[in-house]
Amino acid sequence: MTEKANDGSSRRLILASAAAGTAAGVAGLAAGLSLGQAARPARPSPSGLSRFAGKVVLITGATSGIGHAAAKAFAAEGAKVAFCGRREQLGRDVEAEIRWNGGEATYIRADVRVESDVKAFVDGAVAKYGRLDVAFNNAGITLEKPLHELTAAEFDDVAHTNLRGVFLAIKYQVPHMIAAGGGSIVVTASSNAIATQARRAAYSASKRALIGLVQRAALDYAAHGIRVNALVPGTTDTALVRRAAGMENVPDSVWRVGAAQWAKSNVPGLGRMATAEEIAAFALVLASDEHAFMTGAALVIDGGKTAHA
Repeated sequence: MTEKANDGSSRRLILASAAAGTAAGVAGLAAGLSLGQAARPARPSPSGLSRFAGKVVLITGATSGIGHAAAKAFAAEGAKVAFCGRREQLGRDVEAEIRWNGGEATYIRADVRVESDVKAFVDGAVAKYGRLDVAFNNAGITLEKPLHELTAAEFDDVAHTNLRGVFLAIKYQVPHMIAAGGGSIVVTASSNAIATQARRAAYSASKRALIGLVQRAALDYAAHGIRVNALVPGTTDTALVRRAAGMENVPDSVWRVGAAQWAKSNVPGLGRMATAEEIAAFALVLASDEHAFMTGAALVIDGGKTAHA
């Protein structure tokens, strides 16, 4: 989905220290001190565009994070959005949120590790909306351990979600796009595909492999009018990163300040994490018809991380 925060043990220690603080400090955070407020950039305003009016968009991994933000953004630009994820209640909540805001969306439960689920998701979405124009294959997980401590099952879980899941999605999306006369596929890779840190062997391997998959698929389907590109985000403020830091149960204000302090020292360049909305906005650019000559690309949006590395 998105890149995890930096090296596991040190990251948890730094963030936990920021979360603990003194009683007065925590009270200040809860009140929204300027430190936390300054750390959060303004969210991108609605584009006012309708680049996806009348188009059908499929998204994997859209119950939270980048996928959730993308589902809302595609729907806001007129798309009929079908999305999947494993957590049913979150899926229903996202669907309701989009519909409440006037968009069209359908949640279909699917686990991208399960081939029959992926096929049923794609076929079900096309059966409901009649065609397929855009796919944002975003589902992913991560696990931080030294390579020798990974079990084969853990390595397989990361690879099957991040890499095999994208293979399955494209496998079942492509025939519908060919039938529709073309389409656009965007895949979420990671800056870890280019420059990584310790404890990310499984994650980095899966994300780097995605770049090769995207390049080959772009060549395989160019003659059918299907473009395939990779989105390469840096560290993004999502639930996945928050869980990895062991801070999913702390107040949001505490998380924001702890994460901001960590990012200043650990995220080269802009010195902050991206928002899910910023990454989603770039996914829409790649998926749109604005750059019709672009395929097989891996485009980085990482705040300067890989420039530093």
